[in-house]
Amino acid sequence: MRLDHVKILSVEDSELDAELCRRQLELTELSFDIRRVWSRAGLEEALASYRPDIVLCDFSLPGAFDGFTALAMVKQQDADIPVIFVSGTIGEDLAVETLRMGATDYVLKQRLERLGLVVTRALREAAERRALQVAEDSLRDSERRFRQLAENIRDVFYLVDVEASQLLYISPAFADIWGRSCDSLYRDPGGWTNDLHPDDREAVPASHLQRLKEGKFELEYRVLRQDGQLRWIRDRIFPVPEPGGGPRRVAGVAADITASKRSQRHIERLNRLYSVLSGINSLIVRVSDRDELLEETCQIAIDPGRFNTVWVGLLEDDGASVSAAAAAGGSEEFFDKLLSTVNAPPADQRCLVTEVLASGNAVLVNDLEQDFEGLAMHQELREADIRAVAVMPLKIGGKVIGVLGLCASEAEVFDDEEMRLVSELADDIGFALDFLAKGERLNYLAFYDVVTSLPNRTLFTERMNQQLRIAASQKTRVALVMIDINRFRLINGSLGRSVGNMLLKEVADRLLAVWPDGDNVAHVGADCFAGTLVDIRDEAVAAHALEDVVAALTDGSYFVAGNEVSVTVTAGIAIFPVDGGTAEPLFGNAESALKKAKLSGERYLFYQPSMNEKVADTFLLDNKLRRAVDRGEFVLHYQPKRDMTTGQVCGLEALIRWNSPEDGLVAPGKFIPMLEETGLILEVGAWAFGQAALERQRWQATGMPTPRIAVNVSAIQIRRADFVQSVVNAVQAVGASLEGIDLEVTESLLMEDVSGSIEKLEDLRNLGVNVAIDDFGTGYSSLYYLARLPVQFLKIDGSFIYTMTASGHSKMIVSTIISLAHALGMRVIAEGVETREQQQLLEAMHCDEMQGYLFSRPLPAEQLAPFLLQPGG
Repeated sequence: MRLDHVKILSVEDSELDAELCRRQLELTELSFDIRRVWSRAGLEEALASYRPDIVLCDFSLPGAFDGFTALAMVKQQDADIPVIFVSGTIGEDLAVETLRMGATDYVLKQRLERLGLVVTRALREAAERRALQVAEDSLRDSERRFRQLAENIRDVFYLVDVEASQLLYISPAFADIWGRSCDSLYRDPGGWTNDLHPDDREAVPASHLQRLKEGKFELEYRVLRQDGQLRWIRDRIFPVPEPGGGPRRVAGVAADITASKRSQRHIERLNRLYSVLSGINSLIVRVSDRDELLEETCQIAIDPGRFNTVWVGLLEDDGASVSAAAAAGGSEEFFDKLLSTVNAPPADQRCLVTEVLASGNAVLVNDLEQDFEGLAMHQELREADIRAVAVMPLKIGGKVIGVLGLCASEAEVFDDEEMRLVSELADDIGFALDFLAKGERLNYLAFYDVVTSLPNRTLFTERMNQQLRIAASQKTRVALVMIDINRFRLINGSLGRSVGNMLLKEVADRLLAVWPDGDNVAHVGADCFAGTLVDIRDEAVAAHALEDVVAALTDGSYFVAGNEVSVTVTAGIAIFPVDGGTAEPLFGNAESALKKAKLSGERYLFYQPSMNEKVADTFLLDNKLRRAVDRGEFVLHYQPKRDMTTGQVCGLEALIRWNSPEDGLVAPGKFIPMLEETGLILEVGAWAFGQAALERQRWQATGMPTPRIAVNVSAIQIRRADFVQSVVNAVQAVGASLEGIDLEVTESLLMEDVSGSIEKLEDLRNLGVNVAIDDFGTGYSSLYYLARLPVQFLKIDGSFIYTMTASGHSKMIVSTIISLAHALGMRVIAEGVETREQQQLLEAMHCDEMQGYLFSRPLPAEQLAPFLLQPGG
């Protein structure tokens, strides 16, 4: 339709709005005449005399006249006249209703810039509809000629009455392409869908039916003829408008495009194979690791190669069994089944992989549906949507070392040209494996000791320098340990070099088994091994680890080539960073310590004499603590907590003390860390719960006031899965109960494992145990987690209490913690209160409880009774 001389009827009671519409339309390519009416009578007269091409209608009109009435009048006059509502008040629901009743579109008056586009489109669509009507008339006239043409063309022509779901005509070419008679389709118009390819059966009929009603469209699908042939069809459908509004018909042309599709897919497959070859050639240049090469090769074959499944199997050293080197595309169960079938093929079935390994030639099954007789894993292949398989030999120097299996979802994909490219692909992989194997051997000899298979000094030094850089950034310590086999030259000289080498291998195996991290040991000299211990807290940790290593290396004889050999070792230790900042000075100092140990007859020595003394002291303390546990030398002291409102004692904190027969009362800082390091804290910590419960029970029996007692818990205790049960067992073992027993745990410890902590604390809470977060303010609690924790008390760290009278920052922190705790329904305990000024500030901040030397020092149980009986404590 030409967009000139267009007659536009505006149904609008506002002259200004009509003028705005006219000005907006003048911005378009339209040449138009516009007439305005605003009443029912005016519209009726204009429709009869003006005969507009399009109507622009306001929805809200004067009186009983509205947009729905106007729309009905226009459609009654001429259903093909487009009606566009231009309104400022129409809502979405009304707009949808007008469209349902036949309106073409709607434009909000606030968005008049759309008007020109909407009007132009509506006019063009109306013109197209008129043209289609003319075409339908013309089609009826030419139907006779159409039939004559259809009888003599290779494509299938058909005519369908959509409303009646009736096939009106099908050309004879249908029988040639589908392989079934035209009469069968007349009897059952939907029967053609029975021949659809299984993958198209669901999507095509639904799409076909829907789009038949929509009009013109094009569709491609596959047909499986009854004789097994696959045909590709391009189906183009055109609407055939009927005069007078009769039933709609569609005409279609179904062309056999099988040859074109095969050619197109062949070209696509070749292009994908060339992409795979290019990608793998690039991979060979870039990758130096065999596993990475094969894994990426499989991924490239999947994408961009678009193979369904890819598998690489390599022969083991025995030349009989096969290991899976890489795979992609299939499920883990599929590949497990494949590997077990390859290594134990059924006697009555073909295994393609074993055929290739035996013959050294490629094996191809191009259509599993046609060639499945006796094929192993046929059912699994079908379930994996595999229709064609090519298995290629991988060769090095003409010798088969493995196979490459390529599986496709389409049959007949491996023609001669594609097999040539696939064979080239397998050759490239074989070349790359040969190249990498030679390179790996050279690298191995450069960095590993042939006798022990451990890293040599070169590789060990490189790795150690990396560890030292990390340790320097994290401010941690690393121990370098050098271990020498005593009298090794004598063993070598008397039993022979081969026996000496076998002994070195046995020692290396024991060292690998006992060293904390097997990657950190090496053979660095004829009879010398080295290892690193990373992230050690102090020398004692290194010494403990070395004790275990020395014991493992020297306990029990070695049986080598029929000889029983006893081994002793000597070690030297250097510590980073105090004994050296890089590997070389650490080596020198560790060797120096090793020589001193040999001369002095010690099993091992540190480079710095002070460290040896410190380690000796540590071992002495360790022995004393173990004896203290056995002899029951630990006692509990109790520090009272004071209610800041009533002034009464409201609780006690139980503190572990060590009453040593030699040294008297030992400060906690000197033995608690060692208890934690050795794990003795588990036994002593459990004892503390039982002892606190027992003493509280005794006080109750005498009628003495018995406030609740809080017991501190260490990280090692609460991390154990059986922590809650260990507490219950410890209390029950002394015949007491958990009544009146609480626990204190540090903020940082809770945040290490929030979920695990919540579960354990809730279990304790159910047993009547209250929980206090100790040292609050020094960790990194999340408010979200804090609100979830089953905690009744927050205990402000003493460092804030100590500084709050001099530091406004500390004072603000204390005040904030108190407010936060109260908001979460918790009580607050201030620890470390030593002055009246601190007490007064805390009272002003409404702190609940305090604890510190201002009120009372920690007291032995026998001194606590008089204190509790005094008024106000």
